[in-house]
Amino acid sequence: MFAKSRNRTAAETGGTDETVVDDRSARTGYEEGYAEGRDPAAAQAVRKERFGGLNPGAAFFGWLVAVAVSVLLTGVAGAIAAAVGSSVHLTQSQAQAQAGSIGLAAAVVLLVVLMVGYYSGGYVAGRMSRFSGTSQGLGVWITGLVVTIAMIAIGAIFGQQYDILSRVNLPRLPVTVDALSVGGVIAALAVLLGTLVAALAGGSVGTHYHRRVDKVGWKNA
Repeated sequence: MFAKSRNRTAAETGGTDETVVDDRSARTGYEEGYAEGRDPAAAQAVRKERFGGLNPGAAFFGWLVAVAVSVLLTGVAGAIAAAVGSSVHLTQSQAQAQAGSIGLAAAVVLLVVLMVGYYSGGYVAGRMSRFSGTSQGLGVWITGLVVTIAMIAIGAIFGQQYDILSRVNLPRLPVTVDALSVGGVIAALAVLLGTLVAALAGGSVGTHYHRRVDKVGWKNA
C-alpha cells in the first residue's frame, strides 16, 4: 500500500472536507511495485534483477586480489621450503629452469597456491557485488585468463623486454613452451580447472554475508 487516502466527511471535520495523502512512493529509496515489509522475497527479486549478473569492476579487483594472494603464498611456501632445507624450489625462475624435473610435490603446492588465490579473488568479487556470486567468480577467472593470454601475446610479438609475466614474477604453471609435453598439458588443464572451481566457490561464499544481512532485515520488518 503505497498511497493511502483518508477522506473525512463534513460531519467528522466540522463542516470541511479534508483529504490526507500519504504517498510512500515519493520517498527516497522506496521502489514502487512491492512492499519491503510485506513481501521481502519480491523485494529481493527486484534487487537481483536490477543489480545481479556479472560485475566487471568486481571481477577485475577480485583478480588483483587473486594475484596478490598467490604471489604472497608463493613467497611464504618458498621461505618454508628453504627453512626446512627442502630441495624443492618454488620460485618461478627456478621452477621453469627445472621444468622437466620439478617433481609432484612442487607442482601440487603451486596448484594449491593458485587455487587459494583464486578462491580469495572470487570471494572478494562476490562480497563486493552482493548478487550472482558464481558469476563474479567466473569473471575473476576469465579476467586472469584474458590478461595472461594478452601478456603472453605481447611478449611474443614485441620481444622479451615486454614479457610482463617474467618481470612481475606471477605464479603460473612452471612449464616452458619448448618443454611442453603430455604431462605439461595435463598440469595446465589441472590448473585451469582447479582455479576455475576455486573462483566459483569463492564467489558463491562471498555473497553469503549479504544473505545473512537480508534475513535479519526481513525478520525485523
